[in-house]
Amino acid sequence: MTTLLLIRHGENDFVGKRLAGRLSGVHLNERGQQQAQALAQALARAPVRAIYSSPLERARETAAPLAQTLGLEVMIEPGLNEIDVGEWQGRFLRQLRRLKAWKTVQTQPSAFRFPQGETFAEAQARAVGALRRIAERHPEEVVACFSHADVIRLATAYFLNMPLDSFQRLGADTASITVVHLGKDGRVGVPRFNQAVTFVWPEEKKKPASPGEAGRQSRRGPSTDGKGSPPNTGVKP
Repeated sequence: MTTLLLIRHGENDFVGKRLAGRLSGVHLNERGQQQAQALAQALARAPVRAIYSSPLERARETAAPLAQTLGLEVMIEPGLNEIDVGEWQGRFLRQLRRLKAWKTVQTQPSAFRFPQGETFAEAQARAVGALRRIAERHPEEVVACFSHADVIRLATAYFLNMPLDSFQRLGADTASITVVHLGKDGRVGVPRFNQAVTFVWPEEKKKPASPGEAGRQSRRGPSTDGKGSPPNTGVKP
């Protein structure tokens, strides 16, 4: 199976304030740059064989440190682009929340088209199609795909067989990682989603702890979910 790491771009000054959409010139802020470096460090030992990114600067800038660390080229994939929000692009969220259409976006997104832009269904089909093509190009490999919150949530909802109208129950924080397995036979797995930047690629073989270290670990208690993997950050309401 191909393992796809769906990674949201790092923080920028639009996050939580304005709907950036496909605006050019939206760059990572200082925290976003730190997140990008942390991602590169966390995945430095991961067997990533290819890196794809949305065309937008904030995604490419998040991918760049990992590409440099692994000696790989960042390949642009239009299918990973942000949703085309049309006339809503660049607007402040506090203004958009006053619109009647905002309720539809939140409660029945499948029925909404952004003015002069895409529907959520179109964006989902575009993203899923791109990810399937990437998986076909890289059978049995690990591939990092840098994209955007709603694009990642829409794709994840599809692979989990969730209704489109439920996709916003999923989380996709800045610089988070969602892991998707795609098999040639149609098998799909989503073992992790919205994993914080503290995600570390698991070692293939762990050395047994010394008696002293084992004792210290038992006194400290488990630092993970009890299965040897970092805890999931959960989902947003």
